[in-house]
Amino acid sequence: MFKTRAISAVFIVIISALSIYQGGIILGLIMLAISLIAFYELSKATGIHSEDKKVNEIEALSYISITVFYVMTYFELADLYMGIWLVLSVLILLAAYVFAFPKIEAKNIMTAVFCILYAPVMFSFIVRLRAMDYGFWLVWLVFIASWVSDTCAYCVGMLFGKHKLAPKLSPKKSIEGAIGGIVGAAIVGALYGWLFSAVVMNDLNQIWICALIGGVGSIVSQIGDLTASGIKRQHDIKDYGHLIPGHGGIMDRFDSVITAAPMIYILAMALM
Repeated sequence: MFKTRAISAVFIVIISALSIYQGGIILGLIMLAISLIAFYELSKATGIHSEDKKVNEIEALSYISITVFYVMTYFELADLYMGIWLVLSVLILLAAYVFAFPKIEAKNIMTAVFCILYAPVMFSFIVRLRAMDYGFWLVWLVFIASWVSDTCAYCVGMLFGKHKLAPKLSPKKSIEGAIGGIVGAAIVGALYGWLFSAVVMNDLNQIWICALIGGVGSIVSQIGDLTASGIKRQHDIKDYGHLIPGHGGIMDRFDSVITAAPMIYILAMALM
Protein backbone atom coordinates (compact mmCIF):
# COMPACT_ATOMS: atom_id res chain seq x y z
CA MET A 1 0.00 0.00 0.00
CA PHE A 2 2.79 2.44 0.92
CA LYS A 3 4.62 1.75 -2.35
CA THR A 4 1.43 2.32 -4.33
CA ARG A 5 0.70 5.56 -2.49
CA ALA A 6 4.28 6.75 -3.00
CA ILE A 7 4.25 6.04 -6.75
CA SER A 8 0.89 7.78 -7.12
CA ALA A 9 2.13 10.76 -5.12
CA VAL A 10 5.22 11.13 -7.31
CA PHE A 11 3.06 10.94 -10.43
CA ILE A 12 0.70 13.61 -9.05
CA VAL A 13 3.61 15.92 -8.19
CA ILE A 14 5.09 15.54 -11.69
CA ILE A 15 1.77 16.25 -13.41
CA SER A 16 1.15 19.19 -11.08
CA ALA A 17 4.61 20.64 -11.69
CA LEU A 18 4.36 20.32 -15.48
CA SER A 19 0.87 21.82 -15.66
CA ILE A 20 1.73 24.70 -13.32
CA TYR A 21 4.92 25.38 -15.28
CA GLN A 22 2.96 25.53 -18.53
CA GLY A 23 0.09 27.53 -17.06
CA GLY A 24 -2.43 28.98 -19.51
CA ILE A 25 -4.76 26.64 -21.33
CA ILE A 26 -2.90 23.49 -20.25
CA LEU A 27 -3.40 24.23 -16.56
CA GLY A 28 -6.95 25.40 -17.26
CA LEU A 29 -7.88 22.16 -19.03
CA ILE A 30 -6.32 19.99 -16.32
CA MET A 31 -8.13 21.92 -13.57
CA LEU A 32 -11.37 21.65 -15.55
CA ALA A 33 -10.92 17.87 -15.79
CA ILE A 34 -10.14 17.64 -12.07
CA SER A 35 -13.19 19.79 -11.26
CA LEU A 36 -15.54 17.68 -13.39
CA ILE A 37 -14.26 14.49 -11.76
CA ALA A 38 -14.58 16.07 -8.31
CA PHE A 39 -18.18 17.04 -9.04
CA TYR A 40 -18.89 13.49 -10.25
CA GLU A 41 -17.45 12.04 -7.03
CA LEU A 42 -19.47 14.47 -4.91
CA SER A 43 -22.62 13.76 -6.92
CA LYS A 44 -22.24 10.04 -6.19
CA ALA A 45 -21.51 10.62 -2.52
CA THR A 46 -24.45 12.98 -1.96
CA GLY A 47 -27.03 11.10 -4.02
CA ILE A 48 -27.34 13.41 -7.02
CA HIS A 49 -26.02 10.69 -9.30
CA SER A 50 -28.73 8.15 -10.01
CA GLU A 51 -28.22 4.51 -9.11
CA ASP A 52 -28.68 3.39 -12.73
CA LYS A 53 -25.31 5.08 -13.48
CA LYS A 54 -26.81 7.27 -16.20
CA VAL A 55 -26.08 10.99 -16.20
CA ASN A 56 -29.30 12.74 -15.19
CA GLU A 57 -30.49 16.24 -16.04
CA ILE A 58 -29.01 17.85 -12.94
CA GLU A 59 -25.58 16.35 -13.55
CA ALA A 60 -25.55 17.24 -17.26
CA LEU A 61 -26.49 20.86 -16.57
CA SER A 62 -23.93 21.06 -13.77
CA TYR A 63 -21.15 19.79 -16.04
CA ILE A 64 -22.09 22.42 -18.63
CA SER A 65 -22.16 25.13 -15.95
CA ILE A 66 -18.72 24.13 -14.66
CA THR A 67 -17.26 24.10 -18.17
CA VAL A 68 -18.68 27.55 -18.92
CA PHE A 69 -17.23 28.84 -15.66
CA TYR A 70 -13.74 27.60 -16.56
CA VAL A 71 -13.98 29.20 -19.99
CA MET A 72 -14.88 32.44 -18.21
CA THR A 73 -11.96 31.95 -15.82
CA TYR A 74 -9.49 31.35 -18.65
CA PHE A 75 -10.57 34.55 -20.42
CA GLU A 76 -10.56 36.39 -17.05
CA LEU A 77 -14.31 37.06 -17.20
CA ALA A 78 -15.26 35.16 -14.06
CA ASP A 79 -14.55 38.06 -11.70
CA LEU A 80 -16.82 40.37 -13.69
CA TYR A 81 -19.67 38.01 -14.44
CA MET A 82 -19.50 35.36 -11.71
CA GLY A 83 -22.71 36.59 -10.09
CA ILE A 84 -24.57 36.43 -13.40
CA TRP A 85 -23.16 32.97 -14.13
CA LEU A 86 -24.23 31.70 -10.69
CA VAL A 87 -27.76 33.12 -10.94
CA LEU A 88 -28.24 31.71 -14.46
CA SER A 89 -26.91 28.32 -13.34
CA VAL A 90 -29.38 28.21 -10.46
CA LEU A 91 -32.27 29.34 -12.69
CA ILE A 92 -31.48 26.64 -15.27
CA LEU A 93 -31.31 23.98 -12.55
CA LEU A 94 -34.63 25.22 -11.17
CA ALA A 95 -36.16 24.96 -14.65
CA ALA A 96 -34.97 21.37 -14.86
CA TYR A 97 -36.53 20.73 -11.45
CA VAL A 98 -39.87 22.18 -12.55
CA PHE A 99 -40.12 20.32 -15.86
CA ALA A 100 -38.81 17.02 -14.49
CA PHE A 101 -40.91 17.10 -11.30
CA PRO A 102 -41.27 14.83 -9.34
CA LYS A 103 -38.35 12.86 -10.80
CA ILE A 104 -35.90 15.44 -9.42
CA GLU A 105 -36.05 16.37 -5.75
CA ALA A 106 -35.50 19.90 -4.45
CA LYS A 107 -32.68 18.74 -2.19
CA ASN A 108 -30.75 17.57 -5.27
CA ILE A 109 -30.88 21.08 -6.74
CA MET A 110 -29.53 22.61 -3.54
CA THR A 111 -26.87 19.94 -3.24
CA ALA A 112 -25.81 20.41 -6.87
CA VAL A 113 -25.29 24.15 -6.33
CA PHE A 114 -23.20 23.41 -3.25
CA CYS A 115 -21.12 20.81 -5.09
CA ILE A 116 -20.45 23.22 -7.98
CA LEU A 117 -19.26 25.92 -5.59
CA TYR A 118 -17.45 23.61 -3.19
CA ALA A 119 -15.04 21.91 -5.59
CA PRO A 120 -15.00 23.33 -9.16
CA VAL A 121 -15.24 27.03 -8.26
CA MET A 122 -12.75 26.76 -5.39
CA PHE A 123 -10.35 24.73 -7.55
CA SER A 124 -10.41 27.55 -10.11
CA PHE A 125 -8.39 29.77 -7.78
CA ILE A 126 -5.33 27.73 -8.72
CA VAL A 127 -5.79 28.99 -12.29
CA ARG A 128 -6.33 32.53 -11.00
CA LEU A 129 -3.21 32.40 -8.84
CA ARG A 130 -1.12 31.17 -11.76
CA ALA A 131 -2.34 34.10 -13.86
CA MET A 132 -1.15 36.68 -11.29
CA ASP A 133 2.21 38.42 -11.38
CA TYR A 134 4.77 35.87 -10.20
CA GLY A 135 1.94 33.34 -10.35
CA PHE A 136 4.27 30.41 -10.94
CA TRP A 137 5.78 31.08 -7.52
CA LEU A 138 2.59 31.97 -5.71
CA VAL A 139 0.64 28.87 -6.72
CA TRP A 140 3.05 26.56 -4.90
CA LEU A 141 1.98 28.13 -1.62
CA VAL A 142 -1.31 26.26 -2.05
CA PHE A 143 0.52 22.94 -1.86
CA ILE A 144 2.70 24.08 1.01
CA ALA A 145 -0.47 25.02 2.92
CA SER A 146 -2.15 21.71 2.10
CA TRP A 147 0.21 18.82 1.35
CA VAL A 148 3.19 20.00 3.42
CA SER A 149 0.80 20.86 6.24
CA ASP A 150 -0.83 17.44 5.98
CA THR A 151 2.55 15.67 6.13
CA CYS A 152 3.72 17.71 9.13
CA ALA A 153 0.40 17.17 10.91
CA TYR A 154 0.62 13.42 10.34
CA CYS A 155 4.20 13.16 11.62
CA VAL A 156 3.65 15.34 14.70
CA GLY A 157 0.36 13.60 15.42
CA MET A 158 1.97 10.17 15.26
CA LEU A 159 4.76 11.22 17.62
CA PHE A 160 3.00 13.51 20.08
CA GLY A 161 -0.74 13.32 19.43
CA LYS A 162 -2.79 12.86 22.61
CA HIS A 163 -5.78 15.20 22.38
CA LYS A 164 -8.42 14.53 19.73
CA LEU A 165 -9.12 17.38 17.33
CA ALA A 166 -12.51 16.25 15.99
CA PRO A 167 -13.20 12.75 17.35
CA LYS A 168 -16.60 12.39 15.67
CA LEU A 169 -15.26 13.44 12.28
CA SER A 170 -11.74 12.01 12.19
CA PRO A 171 -10.73 10.07 15.34
CA LYS A 172 -7.05 9.81 14.33
CA LYS A 173 -6.44 13.56 14.04
CA SER A 174 -5.06 15.33 17.09
CA ILE A 175 -4.73 18.92 18.27
CA GLU A 176 -0.97 18.42 18.48
CA GLY A 177 -0.94 17.23 14.87
CA ALA A 178 -3.00 20.22 13.75
CA ILE A 179 -0.58 22.62 15.45
CA GLY A 180 2.34 20.73 13.91
CA GLY A 181 0.76 21.16 10.48
CA ILE A 182 0.33 24.91 10.99
CA VAL A 183 3.87 25.42 12.31
CA GLY A 184 5.36 23.15 9.64
CA ALA A 185 3.57 24.97 6.82
CA ALA A 186 4.66 28.33 8.26
CA ILE A 187 8.31 27.24 8.49
CA VAL A 188 8.36 25.76 4.99
CA GLY A 189 6.50 28.86 3.80
CA ALA A 190 9.24 31.05 5.32
CA LEU A 191 11.95 29.03 3.59
CA TYR A 192 10.03 29.24 0.33
CA GLY A 193 9.62 33.00 0.89
CA TRP A 194 13.39 33.33 1.18
CA LEU A 195 13.78 31.61 -2.18
CA PHE A 196 10.91 33.66 -3.60
CA SER A 197 12.49 36.94 -2.43
CA ALA A 198 15.72 36.10 -4.24
CA VAL A 199 13.74 35.93 -7.48
CA VAL A 200 11.32 38.84 -7.04
CA MET A 201 13.72 41.37 -5.50
CA ASN A 202 11.17 43.94 -4.29
CA ASP A 203 10.57 45.85 -1.06
CA LEU A 204 8.18 43.28 0.41
CA ASN A 205 9.37 40.85 3.05
CA GLN A 206 8.42 37.62 1.30
CA ILE A 207 9.79 35.49 4.15
CA TRP A 208 7.24 36.69 6.71
CA ILE A 209 4.45 37.00 4.16
CA CYS A 210 4.91 33.43 2.93
CA ALA A 211 5.19 32.17 6.51
CA LEU A 212 1.88 33.87 7.33
CA ILE A 213 0.25 32.55 4.17
CA GLY A 214 1.52 29.04 4.92
CA GLY A 215 0.22 29.09 8.49
CA VAL A 216 -3.19 30.57 7.73
CA GLY A 217 -3.51 28.39 4.64
CA SER A 218 -2.78 25.33 6.79
CA ILE A 219 -5.67 26.17 9.13
CA VAL A 220 -8.07 26.49 6.20
CA SER A 221 -6.72 23.38 4.47
CA GLN A 222 -7.32 21.32 7.63
CA ILE A 223 -10.90 22.59 7.69
CA GLY A 224 -11.20 21.39 4.09
CA ASP A 225 -9.82 17.99 5.03
CA LEU A 226 -12.30 17.62 7.88
CA THR A 227 -15.17 18.86 5.70
CA ALA A 228 -14.52 16.16 3.12
CA SER A 229 -14.26 13.58 5.91
CA GLY A 230 -17.57 14.76 7.34
CA ILE A 231 -19.34 14.37 4.00
CA LYS A 232 -17.98 10.84 3.64
CA ARG A 233 -18.96 9.92 7.19
CA GLN A 234 -22.51 11.28 6.83
CA HIS A 235 -23.00 9.37 3.58
CA ASP A 236 -21.29 6.20 4.87
CA ILE A 237 -18.53 5.90 2.24
CA LYS A 238 -14.84 5.14 2.72
CA ASP A 239 -13.45 6.88 -0.35
CA TYR A 240 -14.88 9.22 -2.95
CA GLY A 241 -13.43 7.13 -5.78
CA HIS A 242 -10.64 4.86 -6.96
CA LEU A 243 -9.00 7.00 -9.63
CA ILE A 244 -5.69 7.45 -7.78
CA PRO A 245 -4.22 4.13 -6.57
CA GLY A 246 -3.54 4.17 -2.85
CA HIS A 247 -5.26 7.53 -2.35
CA GLY A 248 -8.85 7.12 -3.54
CA GLY A 249 -10.49 9.75 -5.68
CA ILE A 250 -9.78 13.36 -6.56
CA MET A 251 -11.74 14.51 -3.51
CA ASP A 252 -9.71 12.22 -1.25
CA ARG A 253 -6.36 13.56 -2.47
CA PHE A 254 -7.24 17.21 -3.07
CA ASP A 255 -9.69 17.84 -0.20
CA SER A 256 -7.31 20.23 1.57
CA VAL A 257 -6.26 21.93 -1.69
CA ILE A 258 -9.90 22.85 -2.38
CA THR A 259 -10.15 25.20 0.59
CA ALA A 260 -6.50 26.30 0.62
CA ALA A 261 -6.55 27.62 -2.96
CA PRO A 262 -9.07 30.48 -2.50
CA MET A 263 -7.53 31.48 0.84
CA ILE A 264 -4.02 31.66 -0.65
CA TYR A 265 -5.43 33.74 -3.51
CA ILE A 266 -7.11 36.16 -1.10
CA LEU A 267 -3.96 36.49 1.03
CA ALA A 268 -1.72 36.92 -2.02
CA MET A 269 -3.99 39.65 -3.36
CA ALA A 270 -4.00 41.40 0.01
CA LEU A 271 -0.32 41.04 0.95
CA MET A 272 1.72 40.83 -2.23
